[in-house]
Amino acid sequence: MNNLLVVPLRAVGGFFELGAEVARATVRKPFQWREFVDQAWFVARVSIVPTLLVAIPFTVLVVFTLNILLREIGAADLSGAAAAFGAVTQVGPIVTVLIVAGAGATAICADLGARTIREEIDAMKVLGIDPVSRLVVPRVFASMFVALMLNSLVCTIGIAGGFVFSVFLQGVNPGAFVNGIPLLTNLSELIISEIKAGLFGLIAGMVACYLGLQVKGGPKSVGDAVNQTVVFAFMALFVVNVVVTAIGLKFTVR
Repeated sequence: MNNLLVVPLRAVGGFFELGAEVARATVRKPFQWREFVDQAWFVARVSIVPTLLVAIPFTVLVVFTLNILLREIGAADLSGAAAAFGAVTQVGPIVTVLIVAGAGATAICADLGARTIREEIDAMKVLGIDPVSRLVVPRVFASMFVALMLNSLVCTIGIAGGFVFSVFLQGVNPGAFVNGIPLLTNLSELIISEIKAGLFGLIAGMVACYLGLQVKGGPKSVGDAVNQTVVFAFMALFVVNVVVTAIGLKFTVR
């Protein structure tokens, strides 16, 4: 029983230790801007297509369901309010969770895991180069930056897709749709949505970097670390989504 507790507790402690090292390295100059740009482009490149493939059908499903319910109660003109509220508060962050953890974080973990088994990380330490400052910090902030951009993209797709689907396929008045958008969704909801996305990117990047640096053995261990990244990131990110949503409702409910 003790061994069953020691291993996860040690992993949690190591994760928070890495978090403290990242915090210290963040304020230490110089910041690796070139690595940050390269990693942001790398994560965006592996995430953009899955984002579009998930966001569009997810948006259509949510809008279709909401419009049916609104028609039943005679409030079809409020479809714009429902589409904007759903896209900004839930669809955007949830799709960001799925893509950042499933595509971006796994790519980061595989990259660092491959470097670890090739002993590149050990070689950097021997040369006096801090791998946290050089590799981890740019990847964590790149993941956070891309998550913010993906959330904005998904929210835009959600509202635009909701407009097209509602107006052209379900016969909603276009003027009523547009006028309804700001009824339930304003700047505060958008800020909370972006906070969620930023936290998702930060945590997913941290989980990916931690597991990638802990790889031991051969290529099989890299695959195991990638699988663990998906599971642990999903668990952490959905908990964060619930907590931030609950806190946000306390401040935004009018």
